[in-house]
Amino acid sequence: MANPIKKLANQTAIYGLCSMIPRFLNYLLVPLHTKALDTSEYGVNTEWYAYVTFLVILLTCGMETGFFRFSQYTDKNKVYGTAFVSILVTSLLFIGGAMLFSRPLSEWMHYAEHREYLIWFGWILGLDALTAIPFARFRLDNRPMRFAFYKMVNVGVNIFFNLFFLWFCPRFADAGWVQAVYRPETGAGYIFLSNLIASGITVLLLLPEIFRYPVCFSFGLWKRMLAYSLPLMAAGLAGNINEAIDRVLMKYRIPNFEHPMEQLGIYGANVKIAVLMVLFIQMFRYAAEPFFFNNAKEKDSRRTIAEVMKYFVIFCLLIFLGVTFYIDVIKYFLRSEAFWEGLDIVPVMLLANMCLGVYYNLTIWFKLSNRTWYGLLIAAIGASLSIAGNWLLIPLWGYRASAWMHLACYLTMIAITWKLGQKRYPIPYELKKILLYVTVAIGLFFTASLTTLEHTGLNLLKNTALLAVFVIYVERKERFMKMILKG
Repeated sequence: MANPIKKLANQTAIYGLCSMIPRFLNYLLVPLHTKALDTSEYGVNTEWYAYVTFLVILLTCGMETGFFRFSQYTDKNKVYGTAFVSILVTSLLFIGGAMLFSRPLSEWMHYAEHREYLIWFGWILGLDALTAIPFARFRLDNRPMRFAFYKMVNVGVNIFFNLFFLWFCPRFADAGWVQAVYRPETGAGYIFLSNLIASGITVLLLLPEIFRYPVCFSFGLWKRMLAYSLPLMAAGLAGNINEAIDRVLMKYRIPNFEHPMEQLGIYGANVKIAVLMVLFIQMFRYAAEPFFFNNAKEKDSRRTIAEVMKYFVIFCLLIFLGVTFYIDVIKYFLRSEAFWEGLDIVPVMLLANMCLGVYYNLTIWFKLSNRTWYGLLIAAIGASLSIAGNWLLIPLWGYRASAWMHLACYLTMIAITWKLGQKRYPIPYELKKILLYVTVAIGLFFTASLTTLEHTGLNLLKNTALLAVFVIYVERKERFMKMILKG
């Protein structure tokens, strides 16, 4: 294995501990939420966080990637200050707009009785956007422990208040002081309020880090950064349509007699199981994006990118098999059996999320070649397919249509990105080997599905043997242990 690959592996492991642990702790709130909320209430939570997916991209304006890119050949502090001030202005405007127009917007969204939701989310998104550039600075400066500290604080506060509002208060609701702070009808709103408190405390603690560097603004630099970053922002918005438009449309496209909010809740809870793949992808991206930019001028940089892709797919396939083979145990993560009817979408969403990760890897060609408008074009194609597919198919097949549309969209985006990239920025991906590993993994998945045993213990034992087959097969092909022992 080439030295750059080892460096990336080490950085990914560090950021895995620093970013995945807090995210995983936050992820562990799902059992609490599925126990405290019914499927319809959980649907409210799912819907609102779908809007977050769009708006967080809009508020950061693609400036994180712009910060990485321009820091390579411009004074780092100047780039930092320009990016931070830009996001500060958009965040303040957004918070003000959310507060000013909360009444008509909440009525339009059919949440007139919970106008506070919109105000809370205005503050959550604005405050979280403010932390984007400071956290990016930690990554660029290779300060993962500092990065981890603030992430852990955020998650710790969020977990504490979720437990307080959704577990402690319902059990001690008769106490006078609890009645002063707790209203059962707020329901899923307590998830949002906990998030808001955590975001506010995180920003306060980050203030010394934010102003550790001179916060100066260069209008000329800002225009150049915006020209680079806006296509990425638009691409991010279009890309997130694929991720979240289903959760927005479901309430309106599923007939009322089929209980759309309940279906949305079931869908959202089972998607959370598949988010295990997303956790790994996010961990990888934290390390990979600055790594690729910092190594772009190296002689074998393109071969390194190709090697990274292969190993990335292998680990994603291990996650896919691990989750699907042990789904009989993992399903208890959803505390109420009412959510289990949607377990059949988990394998589809795992593959879809893996494809999203592959797409992220492929996009490096237009980021390194300053052709970011290609990202907008490709994401727009995927978004169009996602909107049309969900609009037409949700009334027919409910949330299952949405799961399959995720997979179809990401496969389409992969094909287009790979084809364009090989023409304009060729990277020697080991396509045949990657497709072979994918085929073997899917074959083992169907083998496990078609040979299900009634006894859970025996079934898990059989699936463990199948997982071992995949590990041994990949080891014989790649000789991981030999590379590790060589150091």
